Amino acid sequence: MVLLLGVILGITESEGTSVNLFSANTEGRSPLADRMRPRTLDEFLGQEQLIGPGRLLRRAIEADKLSSSIFYGPPGVGKSTLAQIIANTTGSDFYKLNAVTSGVSDVREIIKKAEDALSMYGRESFLLLDECHRWSKAQSDSILPAMEKGTIKLIGSTTENPMAAMTSAILSRVRLFEFLPISIEDIKKALTTAVRDSGRGYGNMDIAISREAVSHWAHVAGGDIRTALNALELAVLTTKPDRDGKIVIDMETAEQSIQRRMVQMGDDDYYDMLSAFCKSLRGSDPDAALFWFARMSYAGVDPRVPVRRMIAHASEDVGLADPQALAQAVAAFSALNANGMPEAKLNIAQAIIYICEAPKSNSVVAAVDKAFYDAEHTNRAAVPGHLADTSYKDAEGKKKGKEYKYPHDYKNHYIPQQYLPDELKGTVYYTPSDEGYEKKIKERRRDIGK
Repeated sequence: MVLLLGVILGITESEGTSVNLFSANTEGRSPLADRMRPRTLDEFLGQEQLIGPGRLLRRAIEADKLSSSIFYGPPGVGKSTLAQIIANTTGSDFYKLNAVTSGVSDVREIIKKAEDALSMYGRESFLLLDECHRWSKAQSDSILPAMEKGTIKLIGSTTENPMAAMTSAILSRVRLFEFLPISIEDIKKALTTAVRDSGRGYGNMDIAISREAVSHWAHVAGGDIRTALNALELAVLTTKPDRDGKIVIDMETAEQSIQRRMVQMGDDDYYDMLSAFCKSLRGSDPDAALFWFARMSYAGVDPRVPVRRMIAHASEDVGLADPQALAQAVAAFSALNANGMPEAKLNIAQAIIYICEAPKSNSVVAAVDKAFYDAEHTNRAAVPGHLADTSYKDAEGKKKGKEYKYPHDYKNHYIPQQYLPDELKGTVYYTPSDEGYEKKIKERRRDIGK
């Protein structure tokens, strides 16, 4: 089914608006993704956790009180765009450098201008530094005194984790804001806006684009609006109009324009693939688990989703049969946050294989489920007197803690005594299996007579 998103519209000039012909010509030739950059906070898509209503960053921008900050996250998620919005709305001077092409002399020149603006006009200055993780220590040190004095505020933009890539001196003087991949629905909105916008997009053209094509771009863009808009632009510019002058973009064109074949990924497919991945982990099949992870990644699923499931399954299906499984899963998540994709796929694959090959036990999940059930359904569950707190003034008078036995005073650092409330005395939640490390737990229990 084809959805008509664009119609032929006339372009009129607003009364009293002066037009620079050379500037208009240049803007018309710039890439679609650049032309469609949001100009205000209201146009900005995504990052609700940062600039949603009432959020700290939004309040600081609207009040023109933003302090030195670093925006970090994957490409195409709005870091530079938000910095440009700040530049358009602030009453301060705004300078821009790229860490790769600029040197210490460039920084000093901007600091001098900022000092003059502050002393003569009382006007603050911002420096937007793209790829700030590429700054050397000498470059970083050159701006520190100006930041200390409040002469200039830094807004760094980077795809790297600043905690690992930036100097500690810079980090101690900035606020960090993490940008997340753009949601599929927000990418669809950006594509629809680009087709309909007659000023910056394709609203002055007759375009018919299928829902499936839009969905495909949104899914495979991997949370990157720029990638999706580049695909739309390529599709429009390379598709010949039909006899009626209409540009028709179908699934085949969409796949070619982004150079990725469509992987069916509706809501049911998403949950089915995630279920297959989880059951492959539990079933000790690393080949299947690796395939489903790769399939979901290729289809545009946020890789953090399956990795979070790995963290859960490391305790749910492996648990104490191999405690290192949890460490592997958490390390994979940390690697994903630090390196991003595709580099982190190696770390994730290692953790997938480890969890699959580890001995399996569900004793942890069985134990905690029983404990939570009793916690909800037991009425009083008073703490036994010998376990009560003895640190406050009246504890001795209330005879609390009198008969407590300190385990380290006994052989094997263990002595039987009641730890559960009276209503649950003798209840057993955790029963170790015969698998892996849990076999050693069983042996220790037998040795100490537990």
